[in-house]
Amino acid sequence: MITAIVLIKTSVDRIPEIAETIASLEGVSEVYSVTGAHDLIAMVRVARHDDLADAIPGRINKVPGVASTETHVAFRTYSQHDLEAAFAIGLEG
Repeated sequence: MITAIVLIKTSVDRIPEIAETIASLEGVSEVYSVTGAHDLIAMVRVARHDDLADAIPGRINKVPGVASTETHVAFRTYSQHDLEAAFAIGLEG
Protein backbone atom coordinates (compact mmCIF):
# COMPACT_ATOMS: atom_id res chain seq x y z
CA MET A 1 0.00 0.00 0.00
CA ILE A 2 1.34 3.42 -0.97
CA THR A 3 0.42 6.40 1.17
CA ALA A 4 0.57 9.99 0.00
CA ILE A 5 -0.07 13.07 2.12
CA VAL A 6 -1.66 15.76 -0.03
CA LEU A 7 -1.58 19.36 1.19
CA ILE A 8 -4.42 21.29 -0.43
CA LYS A 9 -5.17 25.00 -0.86
CA THR A 10 -8.83 25.73 -1.52
CA SER A 11 -11.43 28.45 -1.71
CA VAL A 12 -11.66 29.28 2.00
CA ASP A 13 -15.40 29.93 1.92
CA ARG A 14 -16.06 26.39 0.61
CA ILE A 15 -13.71 24.27 2.75
CA PRO A 16 -16.40 21.95 4.19
CA GLU A 17 -17.96 21.17 0.78
CA ILE A 18 -14.60 20.68 -0.90
CA ALA A 19 -13.39 18.45 1.97
CA GLU A 20 -16.50 16.26 1.72
CA THR A 21 -16.11 15.94 -2.05
CA ILE A 22 -12.44 14.97 -1.73
CA ALA A 23 -13.21 12.50 1.08
CA SER A 24 -15.64 10.69 -1.22
CA LEU A 25 -13.04 10.14 -3.96
CA GLU A 26 -11.56 6.73 -4.64
CA GLY A 27 -8.19 6.33 -2.94
CA VAL A 28 -8.79 9.04 -0.34
CA SER A 29 -9.02 7.59 3.17
CA GLU A 30 -9.22 10.79 5.23
CA VAL A 31 -9.40 14.56 4.85
CA TYR A 32 -8.49 17.01 7.62
CA SER A 33 -9.15 20.74 7.77
CA VAL A 34 -6.03 22.34 9.25
CA THR A 35 -4.42 25.60 10.23
CA GLY A 36 -1.39 27.01 8.48
CA ALA A 37 -0.45 27.58 4.86
CA HIS A 38 -2.81 24.87 3.58
CA ASP A 39 -6.53 24.45 4.12
CA LEU A 40 -6.90 20.66 3.89
CA ILE A 41 -4.73 17.58 4.19
CA ALA A 42 -5.85 14.42 2.40
CA MET A 43 -4.46 10.97 3.05
CA VAL A 44 -4.37 8.98 -0.17
CA ARG A 45 -3.80 5.23 -0.04
CA VAL A 46 -3.41 3.26 -3.26
CA ALA A 47 -2.00 -0.08 -4.39
CA ARG A 48 0.46 1.18 -7.04
CA HIS A 49 2.46 4.33 -7.71
CA ASP A 50 0.63 4.73 -11.01
CA ASP A 51 -2.62 4.98 -9.06
CA LEU A 52 -1.37 8.20 -7.47
CA ALA A 53 -1.68 9.90 -10.86
CA ASP A 54 -5.31 8.85 -11.06
CA ALA A 55 -6.09 9.91 -7.49
CA ILE A 56 -4.28 13.23 -7.20
CA PRO A 57 -4.06 15.09 -10.53
CA GLY A 58 -6.80 12.93 -11.98
CA ARG A 59 -9.40 13.46 -9.23
CA ILE A 60 -8.37 15.73 -6.33
CA ASN A 61 -6.98 18.55 -8.50
CA LYS A 62 -10.16 18.52 -10.59
CA VAL A 63 -12.48 19.21 -7.64
CA PRO A 64 -13.97 22.69 -8.10
CA GLY A 65 -12.43 25.04 -5.55
CA VAL A 66 -9.07 23.25 -5.28
CA ALA A 67 -6.46 25.92 -6.05
CA SER A 68 -3.30 23.82 -5.64
CA THR A 69 -1.85 20.67 -4.11
CA GLU A 70 1.51 19.59 -2.75
CA THR A 71 2.09 15.85 -2.46
CA HIS A 72 4.41 13.95 -0.13
CA VAL A 73 4.81 10.20 -0.67
CA ALA A 74 5.49 8.22 2.51
CA PHE A 75 8.38 5.76 2.64
CA ARG A 76 7.46 4.06 5.92
CA THR A 77 4.66 4.27 8.46
CA TYR A 78 5.33 4.67 12.17
CA SER A 79 2.04 4.67 14.03
CA GLN A 80 1.18 4.00 17.66
CA HIS A 81 -2.43 3.49 16.52
CA ASP A 82 -1.41 0.64 14.21
CA LEU A 83 0.68 -1.01 16.94
CA GLU A 84 -2.16 -0.84 19.48
CA ALA A 85 -4.59 -2.35 16.95
CA ALA A 86 -2.21 -5.22 16.16
CA PHE A 87 -1.67 -6.11 19.82
CA ALA A 88 -5.41 -5.91 20.54
CA ILE A 89 -6.33 -8.60 18.00
CA GLY A 90 -8.24 -11.34 19.75
CA LEU A 91 -8.62 -9.38 22.97
CA GLU A 92 -12.19 -8.20 22.40
CA GLY A 93 -14.77 -9.04 24.98
